[in-house]
Amino acid sequence: PALPEAALAARVTGRGGVGGGGAMDLEDVEEFRERCTQCAAVSWGLTDEGKYYCTCCHNVTERSKEVISTEAIPNTKIQAINRGLKRKRKLEKGWDWYVCEGFQHVLYQQAEALKTLGVGPELKNEVLHNFWKRYLQKSKQAYCKNPVYTSRRKATVLEENPSHSDWDSEPELLSDFSCPSFVESGAESQPDVHMRKPFPINKASQSETASVCSGSLDGVEYSLRNRKGVVKMTMPRTLAFCSLSLLWRRETITLSDLLRFVEEDHIPYINAFQHFPEEMKLYGRDKGIFAIESWPDYEDIYKKMIEVATFLDLPRFPDITEDCYLHPDILCMKYLMEVNLPDEMHSFTCQVVKMAGIGEVDFLTFDPVAKMAKTVKYDVQAVAVIVVVLKLLFLLDDNLEWSLSTIAEKHNEENKEDKPWFDFRKWYQVMKKSFDEKKQKWEEARAKFVWKSEKPLYHSSIDRSVAYKRREMVVNLQKQFSTLIDSTPTVEKKNPSSFQFNWTEEDTDRTCFHGHSLQGILTKKGQSLTTKNSLYWLSTQKFCKSYCKHVTTYEESNFSLSYQFILNLFSFLLRIKTSFLHEEVSLIEKRLFKTKYSKTKKKSSRSRKVRK
Repeated sequence: PALPEAALAARVTGRGGVGGGGAMDLEDVEEFRERCTQCAAVSWGLTDEGKYYCTCCHNVTERSKEVISTEAIPNTKIQAINRGLKRKRKLEKGWDWYVCEGFQHVLYQQAEALKTLGVGPELKNEVLHNFWKRYLQKSKQAYCKNPVYTSRRKATVLEENPSHSDWDSEPELLSDFSCPSFVESGAESQPDVHMRKPFPINKASQSETASVCSGSLDGVEYSLRNRKGVVKMTMPRTLAFCSLSLLWRRETITLSDLLRFVEEDHIPYINAFQHFPEEMKLYGRDKGIFAIESWPDYEDIYKKMIEVATFLDLPRFPDITEDCYLHPDILCMKYLMEVNLPDEMHSFTCQVVKMAGIGEVDFLTFDPVAKMAKTVKYDVQAVAVIVVVLKLLFLLDDNLEWSLSTIAEKHNEENKEDKPWFDFRKWYQVMKKSFDEKKQKWEEARAKFVWKSEKPLYHSSIDRSVAYKRREMVVNLQKQFSTLIDSTPTVEKKNPSSFQFNWTEEDTDRTCFHGHSLQGILTKKGQSLTTKNSLYWLSTQKFCKSYCKHVTTYEESNFSLSYQFILNLFSFLLRIKTSFLHEEVSLIEKRLFKTKYSKTKKKSSRSRKVRK
């Protein structure tokens, strides 16, 4: 077959081994060991331009040799520096790295992202760093006498010098490699000292550690490892570590906020491995460990938080007091503003919190060492309190709320200059429209989300060139298609915010109900005000047995449309299941109406005796 022009030029000028520089070129060509994408052969030559061509099928690649001197290539002009083999040969196969180092990179990225969101540097430097260090010790991966590693390279324990502070130098987790620490120096004048250092490569084990099954040294072993009593690190558990650190620091980011920031790509999680250093090759079994193709679930991360905290034997967390953001009184105010409800409702939420006893320090503070280690779902609990207050005021039985709305609407028409009464019907109409628009955009964004990473993943090092070629072809096809339909595939990144809905008095298109009065649903009784509604229905009549995985069940058809809308609205805000919120509402009602539940228990016990 006819040779390509570039390959033919190489033959004529002697670059294929005929000319005087053949020995030098042969040495250069031996450095390039990738398979040809056309015939899969590993036999390369160099063109005049310094590009590699296959001597079997004469396919010319886009890869080129790094040009050090232009004298070797006559009659040529350098227009650009090709990436080619610019990296050293020893980095082509990558660093020797373990799976725990990969997770450490992910945690480092997540901590940095939280820092940009306004979280104090202490979370990364002190809390998360110590949690991770404790995990490595408890799981016997570092800071112990006999760490669990493969026999190919044993990592000895770093003996820390107590005289040196973490602020003075970057601590290493393992003695024979340096990894990115969560500790930063207070002196910004010495940035070089605290930059992430590459892992030194063990030259002797370079050929031995190369594996077609995983890029990491222990990827295969780690995926099969299932040690009893050890919490195995996974990508969802990185979020559990972050959430525990936020809770320890009592930051103004709840678990639902954390997961929403992950969803909005403000915190690395999906395809977080793309931020790994180029020398950390990731393929094969590593793909199943670090590649995630599902959104994090609130209930799952909540359970993992308790698992991790229990496994680490963490002490009692700092007290959640009334001035903390996570206290239900403060969170209730936040969510009342979020869903455009009157400010006057806050006094009712505070009363419910007090009566139910869910505002006490001992109840709110997480204690992993306790017999029943259980942390409070702070955001879900606050939202459930608001649902209970709405039931106390409006009953939410698809009848009373509309009757009260008619009275409020008539009053507002006759007294336009006075403070308007809260109209539940009008609020429902405004909120439903905003909620439907927001949910539709959210569903469209999820449907359009591209799970494939920009950095191609492959099953073995042999498939690397093919995977990159396929990825390049896909990107080119996407660009061509977007040009044809005259659209851009890129989606603008939203600015991070604690609020998903914003309501202001200046907004003429949507009514803001924050300043509306609850006078229409209250009646004066002596010196105090009471609700006109004296009825209440329990969300759950009978709770499940202790051996059930859930407290209660939720069937939409059994409840009013108003109650369904309220649950759907708040569930969307927190990105949780409606049944999860319904369960929390039922638990608060159980604490509020103890006498009603005790009566039902007595009746059931009597009926059993009669049957006997």
